[in-house]
Amino acid sequence: MSPKERAEHLFEVVTSQRFLTKQGLGNEVPFFICPYDATEGLSMAQDRKAVVTRIEHAGVKVLDLSLYDLSLDILRERDILDELLESEPDMEKGELKEILQGVLDPQAHLIPRIGAAIETTPHDVIFLSGVGEVYPYIRSHSVLNNLQSTAKDRPTVLFFPGSYTHALATGASLDLFGRLHDDKYYRAFNILNYEV
Repeated sequence: MSPKERAEHLFEVVTSQRFLTKQGLGNEVPFFICPYDATEGLSMAQDRKAVVTRIEHAGVKVLDLSLYDLSLDILRERDILDELLESEPDMEKGELKEILQGVLDPQAHLIPRIGAAIETTPHDVIFLSGVGEVYPYIRSHSVLNNLQSTAKDRPTVLFFPGSYTHALATGASLDLFGRLHDDKYYRAFNILNYEV
């Protein structure tokens, strides 16, 4: 699917009543993955913003959240961002990863932040981006697993720089950047396969 076709498909799906009313999901959580080639990262960010604008002009409210921006906000509010930036050059990568994983723990910090945005911002659908920017401190499957209790009332679309595949033998797989085989995640649908 070309970027133009993907943008058109996203618009058609997200503005459809079938999608907005969560029809055809078989009681599953309304989570969708929008995979894209990691080499399209910058253009995908622009395409996503253009689609959000178009969707909103069609009368559908989008809560557009970036995991990266949310993470920076958390680090700033906890007064650790400047300290981390200053000490990072002298820090072991493993130590930095451990600190960030603790401070940005999805269950304890990130999901409550997303939950607050959900409660305070009127929306019909949630878009989550920034997956590649927060790896390996935050893993997409961990966000989705922890988000199930918070974002179950409206469809959520996770923009994923890689592939999301299903196979009978191995189940579902999120492969970040098309190279890193992530943990299995079964409870999301590939939005590019969703039919209106």
